[in-house]
Amino acid sequence: MAAETKTSASSQGELVKSALYRSPHPLVDIGFNFVDKSFDKARELFDRTDILERAREANVQGLIITGTSVACSLSAQQLCHSSDLGNSLHFTAGVHPHDAKSCDEGTIDQLRMLADDPKCVAIGECGLDFNRNFSPQSVQEEWFEKQVVLAKEVKKPLFMHCRDAADKFCEIIGRHMPLGVPAVVHCFTGNEAELRRFLSLDLFIGITGWVCDERPERGGAELAALLPNIPIDRLMIESDAPYLTPRSIVPSKARPSRNEPALLPHVLRAVAKATGRPEAEVAQQTSAVAERVFGVVVSE
Repeated sequence: MAAETKTSASSQGELVKSALYRSPHPLVDIGFNFVDKSFDKARELFDRTDILERAREANVQGLIITGTSVACSLSAQQLCHSSDLGNSLHFTAGVHPHDAKSCDEGTIDQLRMLADDPKCVAIGECGLDFNRNFSPQSVQEEWFEKQVVLAKEVKKPLFMHCRDAADKFCEIIGRHMPLGVPAVVHCFTGNEAELRRFLSLDLFIGITGWVCDERPERGGAELAALLPNIPIDRLMIESDAPYLTPRSIVPSKARPSRNEPALLPHVLRAVAKATGRPEAEVAQQTSAVAERVFGVVVSE
């Protein structure tokens, strides 16, 4: 059984390698869940250095690890300072709305200390999720607002989540305008009205493999149709790995079940197609925006 598991797990890396292609310009993956349990479970089978090497092969040169809780943010910090993983890693420090119910009086102080690390480039992933409501809505609102205040205090960008909660989300952001720091709506999947509201608040927009999903019920085509409405200086791309493996990888048996940053060029290709711009231009522009917002630097 162990041998079978290893073969199956190892084949995921092989599938990624078979599906990756090199971006024409260095990319920044602004949302990578590198401390997700799917990586921990397979630590011996999926060596993290291999994952990063595949990312470099695809010309994904900047990686921002998403923090979704204090513990997750601490783990992300540790990975960023691992001497054997190179210097392309940065992290965010925050509490996802799903985990808001676990916050206590020490949470903000812990995030503040994490934010003091030069490798920490944003506060988040924070925000609201009224779709799944894993934390009560009032609790989500309280801890989202506290993290907005913290970002303004420590002068770090905001990396934010909004699902079925645009009214309250915009209300909270609006109370703290001007923010004085950049703020990104990560993994945008909303409608045109929501997009216009976010842009009116000067928010940046992160696009994931959701845009590669052809299933009608998922709304990938609708999302693609909205992309021309996003100013190029407000647009960034992200893998959200290990989630949202681009479904543009066909046939399905060639598609890894676990996403990696090495597959980010598939998102780039979909965004370029939707916006009618060359891939090289979209790659250069989205990386330039990420460099400006998060202070990361990628090289040719």
